[in-house]
Amino acid sequence: MMMNNELTLCDIGFIGLGVMGKNLVLNLADNGYRVAVFDLDDEKITATIKQDILENTEKTPRIIGCSSYTELLAKLKAPHLIVLSVPAGDPVDQVCASLIGAGILPDDIVIDTGNSLWTDTVAREQKYKNNFILFSSAVSGGEVGARFGPALMPSGSAYAWTRIKPIWQAIAAKVDPETGKPLERTKPGEIVKQGEPCAAYIGPAGAGHYVKMVHNGIEYADMQIICEAYHLLRIGLALSPTEVADIFEHWNKGLLNSYLMEISVEVLRHKDPQTSVALVDLILDKAGQKGTGLWTAMSSLEVGCPAPTIAQAVYARSISSFKSLRLAGAEVFDDITVESLNSDEKEAFIKQLHDAIYCAKICAYAQGFQLMKLAAKEHGWQLDFASIAKIWRAGCIIRAAFLQSITAAFERDEHLENLLLDSFFATQLQAHQENWRKLVAKATLLGLPIGAISSALAYFDAMRSAVLPTNLLQGQRDYFGAHTFERVDKTAGKKYHVLWSSKQQEIIAIE
Repeated sequence: MMMNNELTLCDIGFIGLGVMGKNLVLNLADNGYRVAVFDLDDEKITATIKQDILENTEKTPRIIGCSSYTELLAKLKAPHLIVLSVPAGDPVDQVCASLIGAGILPDDIVIDTGNSLWTDTVAREQKYKNNFILFSSAVSGGEVGARFGPALMPSGSAYAWTRIKPIWQAIAAKVDPETGKPLERTKPGEIVKQGEPCAAYIGPAGAGHYVKMVHNGIEYADMQIICEAYHLLRIGLALSPTEVADIFEHWNKGLLNSYLMEISVEVLRHKDPQTSVALVDLILDKAGQKGTGLWTAMSSLEVGCPAPTIAQAVYARSISSFKSLRLAGAEVFDDITVESLNSDEKEAFIKQLHDAIYCAKICAYAQGFQLMKLAAKEHGWQLDFASIAKIWRAGCIIRAAFLQSITAAFERDEHLENLLLDSFFATQLQAHQENWRKLVAKATLLGLPIGAISSALAYFDAMRSAVLPTNLLQGQRDYFGAHTFERVDKTAGKKYHVLWSSKQQEIIAIE
């Protein structure tokens, strides 16, 4: 029989009430869950409860503040379900240690929703397996996504997922299953029950955080591609931020529809309240990064998967941080003088840029999905790439209309090695590549950096080349290091070495 106090116990415990944590708690409350919350900063607890009182039309309290880890556990239904929203790294382990000290039990579940490095997640699952069940769920969508429906990438214990699934599917973003368009809610208390939830089980421990890491790597590339387009229009065509916003807004109604394009329009239209100058012109051009893009680039090198556009986006942020060095370079080298374009030439340039963005974007996603595919083979994960693409259609930062096409590509062929080989994307690249090439040539003549767009073109050209110059490279390697090579006219796998320095330059077959 249920004890009376069990009627007042909370469904979920929540630790960490920063921007993401606070909004996830309010999202949970909107969806009918009573949440016990704790944060080392009492003011954050107070602010979260106060906001809930303002937004909550019901009289029953939905969020209960706790002053300690012990009190948090005491106010939860058993077995306990606790969500962490704390910075990646040591803070996660510090909270886990505190929960152990407070008496957490082996069948309790702790969900890490931060941007933890996936290898740390794997290690933690083993480390704490005798104390509690560690589950992970990467979250994408920023502050608004967390509040009204994020994209969720859960992984870990399959048993834990059976308990978490209804909660995660309730709070996740939803999409129309036919069109792939988001079914958005923007007001507190609204609930979207229809549609496909952007939350699906990814796989064993670490798989979800790995997928989120690659998501962020693609995000880096997508943002850089848009920024390079802005730079070409702002500097190359001398357009105002408002004029660039008009072009982006038009593009956002078609093939380039995405959340990142949408917010770029808003940023470009924003004026400084004091000067009425476009705020973007007053923002210092030094970019920050939190590491997930770097982790993606590093993982691509470790796995042996080409991801040059993602890596270039990371490098672009690094180069931007050398502001004083760039200023010195601007003093040393003269600007490149180019003839001004007439209206027809400008229109052609803008069309070429549109097509270049689209093609570069396809390549960035192709790189990310191939990386996940190779990592899955290496780690024994059974990743469902159609499902991953579906998760990203709403709620997350890289949500875009063409993710529906990526979903369709993997539904046509679940073993698809690379998006470039899909019939739809192959047709799109074939149709738009000429303008892409013209744009890269013109940008080069303008002297404007387009590392992401041009690296994507180099990637595309390499991936469609039956022959690459690495035959010479293998000859070089064999010359100075006896690294051997294979021959196109001999049995595959057979190795050969040349005695390059001898007069006969004898070729030796290596067993």
